Amino acid sequence: MADHNQPEHMHGSMDIRAQEKTFAGFVRMATWTVVVVICVLIFMGLVNA
Repeated sequence: MADHNQPEHMHGSMDIRAQEKTFAGFVRMATWTVVVVICVLIFMGLVNA
C-alpha cells in the first residue's frame, strides 16, 4: 500500500507561507470586527437606542 519510492517526510520542511498569510488576515479581520462592534455598542448606548 505504501509507496516506498517517496522520500520520508522531514518535520518542519513544509512551506506554510500561504497559511500564515491567511491566518494573519483572519486575525486582522476579526480584530477590526470586534472594534467596530464595540464602537457601535458604545454609540447605541450614547444615543439611548
